[in-house]
Amino acid sequence: MAIPLHITTYNIHKGFSQFNRRMMVHELRERLRHLDSDIVFLQEVQGLHLKHADRHADWPAGPQHEFLAEDVWSATAYGRNVVYDHGHHGNAILSRFPIIDTHNQDVTHLQFERRGLLHSQIALPDGGTAHCVCVHLSLFGRSRIRQMTALADYLERIAPDGTPLIIAGDFNDWRNRADNVLSERLALTEVFCGAAGRPAKSFPAGLPLFRLDRIYVRGFSVERAEVHFGAPWSQISDHAALSARLLRDGA
Repeated sequence: MAIPLHITTYNIHKGFSQFNRRMMVHELRERLRHLDSDIVFLQEVQGLHLKHADRHADWPAGPQHEFLAEDVWSATAYGRNVVYDHGHHGNAILSRFPIIDTHNQDVTHLQFERRGLLHSQIALPDGGTAHCVCVHLSLFGRSRIRQMTALADYLERIAPDGTPLIIAGDFNDWRNRADNVLSERLALTEVFCGAAGRPAKSFPAGLPLFRLDRIYVRGFSVERAEVHFGAPWSQISDHAALSARLLRDGA
């Protein structure tokens, strides 16, 4: 019998509400735990910020991904993408299941906009494995195409045809060009496209208008996909969270 896999992707805006009005990392942790996902893909994760630590008495003592995962997700991976004198931030994956290996692929195109693809191979409870990639792509169309092409090149080398694959994150792809690259080269399906025909609107979180965030899968069927927007989500980040319940094909 196939074991359901519940996944979530969320651009957490470095633990601050829209326009950086309030530090929301504690509320964020409670909302993520409420979703009870097996694997969580996070973007704009603050690995270190010495100024915030000085300014906020309740700022987590360790990296945000470790604080968020504590006592729930036993395995974590973090890809440091943007480094500055007082800290760094990037992407993270939280998993209830063992992470076999992990790699952060630098796909920076414009030097003022550092980007990476965080890849983890995760052991699933049914005995199989899945390649999981957390992405946060460029704000600029030409750079996004280059980054998606680099992603396809990388995965074609390490994830043979038919290998279970999940790519999730903030694609910044309001023109919906990711589908062409990822479906044609990697045989991926976006989890919302089966029901609605188009990726979900996810930005801004209060009343989403733009289709920026995505979950692409291969080797899984989609039982359910949801957009988590409006209060309280819109008080935590400027992006909505997306989640999906999956079943592995052939399991």
